Amino acid sequence: MKKLLMSAGVAAVLALATAAQAADYKIMAPAAPGGGWDQTARSLQSALQDEGISANVQVTNVPGAGGTIGLAQFVNQAAGKADELIVGGYVMVGAILTNKSPVTLDQVTPIARLTGEYEAIVVPAGSDIQDMAGLVAKLKADPGSVSWGGGSAGGTDHITAGLIAKAIGVDPTKVNYIAFSGGGEALAAILGNQVTVGISGYGEFAEQIKAGALRIIGISSDERVAGIDAPTFKEGGVDVSIQNWRMVAAAPGISAEQKAAILADVDKLVQSASWQKVLADKGWANTYLAGDAFAEQLKKDIEATAVILKDIGLVQ
Repeated sequence: MKKLLMSAGVAAVLALATAAQAADYKIMAPAAPGGGWDQTARSLQSALQDEGISANVQVTNVPGAGGTIGLAQFVNQAAGKADELIVGGYVMVGAILTNKSPVTLDQVTPIARLTGEYEAIVVPAGSDIQDMAGLVAKLKADPGSVSWGGGSAGGTDHITAGLIAKAIGVDPTKVNYIAFSGGGEALAAILGNQVTVGISGYGEFAEQIKAGALRIIGISSDERVAGIDAPTFKEGGVDVSIQNWRMVAAAPGISAEQKAAILADVDKLVQSASWQKVLADKGWANTYLAGDAFAEQLKKDIEATAVILKDIGLVQ
């Protein structure tokens, strides 16, 4: 009996020691609640804590200007702090260029690309637009009559709308795009018939699609996506495919040892059962790429995005 009690005591001490060693993190979602970045930050929060990787994770929202307001605050206030992280992604790459942001992703420490998600186009259940062909017909007749509700100007949603217009022979600069700072605001506008169509990552519309409040008319993948009952843009006669991605980055000015510790935590996270469940529940693809390999890919993505934004008239 005494031996069992001692074993239990040792186990308790080890558990406390492990908890004490677990890093606490503060994660900034540079957008309003409800959108993809907010969902990513809060999914990281729950998975890190559920897996015991971190004892305490706090999430803060700093919306505005496609994430560049939050990015500027993060760069200026978190420098050298190894417990502070920021989520971002393809949207932020475009927003930095279109907003001519003085703060860029060169000023943070890239950690990892985490997820990929295809763009979905939805309409309210009562819309007269039944499919991509119906949307294309309206755009060709009068591009300005079709209002698009999506995320920040210059982000993936905006880029996708411009690429669709270009693909069907409509001037991309004529796209009537209405930007919202968070997924919750955009969703309310779509459901309230304040815009003609909604465009964003599938995960932001999934519940309303399942409930029948929204109808999905196309998804931006090359082939149909398992678990999503929707035709591709290409099936609807629009030769466009694009995938949004989301990442996590650390503060500027951290040491190599601090970066390595964060990378180790993130690597443990993405291999965990909790994170795999998040991916399945959200319909996010696992596009994990970490460390220097991600930093190199990020540079290529920034260069490619600049070209796309010029092509569709969002950047001179």
